[in-house]
Amino acid sequence: MSLNRNLTEEQILLRNTVRKFAEELIKPKAKELDEKEEFSYEITAEMAKMGFLGCFLPEEYGGSGLDYVSYIIVVEEIARIDGSQAATIAAHNSLGVGPLYYFGSEKQKKKYLPKLADGHLWGFGLTEPEAGSDAGNTQTTAVEDGDHWVINGSKIFITNAGTDITLGSTVLAVTGVKSNGKKELTCFIVENGTPGFTIKTMKHKMMWRASNTCELYFEDVRVPKENMLGKRGDGFHQMLATLDNGRLSIAAMGLGLAQGAFDYALNYAKQRKTFGKPISTHQAISFKLADIEMGLEIARTYLYDVCRMLDKNEKITKESAIAKLYCSELAHMAANHCVQILGGYGLMKEYDAEKYYRDQKLLEIGEGTSEIQRLVIAREIGCYNI
Repeated sequence: MSLNRNLTEEQILLRNTVRKFAEELIKPKAKELDEKEEFSYEITAEMAKMGFLGCFLPEEYGGSGLDYVSYIIVVEEIARIDGSQAATIAAHNSLGVGPLYYFGSEKQKKKYLPKLADGHLWGFGLTEPEAGSDAGNTQTTAVEDGDHWVINGSKIFITNAGTDITLGSTVLAVTGVKSNGKKELTCFIVENGTPGFTIKTMKHKMMWRASNTCELYFEDVRVPKENMLGKRGDGFHQMLATLDNGRLSIAAMGLGLAQGAFDYALNYAKQRKTFGKPISTHQAISFKLADIEMGLEIARTYLYDVCRMLDKNEKITKESAIAKLYCSELAHMAANHCVQILGGYGLMKEYDAEKYYRDQKLLEIGEGTSEIQRLVIAREIGCYNI
């Protein structure tokens, strides 16, 4: 099969295992959880048992020790069935575990990572009401006070931050002004339950309704100096590096959703008949399916190649932006065609098409909008000096 091209036997086995898991444990509950806007502790616990919460962590920290292609396959196969559960895994690994593993001290790693691989979650506090794509406009502040830092401000649209199994979040804050007049940004580890740190779960989302999304509020939140992640002033660099890697997981979600929408639409088109023959034989329908298949082939080949670059520690700023942009817009096309192929049935909740349509939209917004991805690509090829 084309989706297993250029994969190792272990990676093919992993895909089959994750697909079986998603089909048997996630799919039967996905629609009900989506309708109720309910985060599933049961499914999360089962995903933890499978090793999905520490995909690329080394075994010394309790992780599965997977290469990045294998991690991306995990996200892809879960997204094929349900965007909410894929979001939990993608955000936890790329945005939660990632910064702690890549930038944390050995003490911080040993304190948090084994727990995060074993069933607990972690948030990534970057986005604010006035600082999403414009991370340099962060308003949250951290002021040094003796052996502590005092944090004030807020974050919004933070995944996994407010569940009963969340240990804390990595939070970006302004710690001063640099010599060039720009804000000095630093990351801090803030544990849930810290006095002054309050969390509000966000409801009434269009998509990923069974994923936990929160607002974070900091009112004179005191954290010890040892909770600084890396060095003072390294926050902006840490966030950019985290987003480079994280965009690959969003790309995997786009690829998985597009595959799921394609499979669903193709199966329907082969069974549904008009004018005495399956609608898959009508050119108008077959060309839509052909366009999606072409996109899937290109997206999977490119995304996996970028993951192999990451495994070799090569710079992927441009490539991760391309992968995220292409796969998220492929998901949009696939979900749109899926609804169109189903016609009126595509608008009804009992059919998967409408959920694919809703879930895909955030992929063009989260971890950098499609517009920002184009800006990143343009900058990397020398169009902007910013």
